[in-house]
Amino acid sequence: MTPRKITGEELTQEKIINVAREHFVQKGYNQVSMRQIAKELNCSHGAIYYHFKNKAELFYAIVQADYAFLDQLLVQTLTKSYRSDEEALKEILLTFIHFGLTYKSHFEFMFLTKNSEMEPYFETGPNESYQRFAEAVAKLVPNTLSPSKIWCLFLALIGFVTKYVYSDTSYEEVKNLAKEYTSFLIRGLKT
Repeated sequence: MTPRKITGEELTQEKIINVAREHFVQKGYNQVSMRQIAKELNCSHGAIYYHFKNKAELFYAIVQADYAFLDQLLVQTLTKSYRSDEEALKEILLTFIHFGLTYKSHFEFMFLTKNSEMEPYFETGPNESYQRFAEAVAKLVPNTLSPSKIWCLFLALIGFVTKYVYSDTSYEEVKNLAKEYTSFLIRGLKT
């Protein structure tokens, strides 16, 4: 007996995204097709096109969810009580590193996957997420920071995570180094 095909009512964007994420994690963006995802879902590839106009739009839906998740973690971090703004800033930076090393495929999709098909989709989401990060940092630093210093801080965090994202290294293994690194970055903001 062959498996039953998913009907249009049963096939949701969430189901498609969950299956697509696994394919993108295992094979990379360029090696995944809508037909492969449809085969896994046991539906026609046309059924997926009903929900997403192309692979880039589907991939970006995954990335948007990842940005929303990171934003949620950063907001949770900001709502806690801290002894000082510097301690709060350090926790924001550590939250970013923790996210990147705990959710490596999310981080890779958000910051390291590039393809010309995706360019139109990546014009707003990443910028909005960065803007929230920049506003949080600007509020926590006693002196006024230039936009270029905040951008350099952001790039420094991305660089730290990127060093470990393709390895088996966990956040716990580099936690002390991450704390030293964030302290170093914060000292640099004061100059």
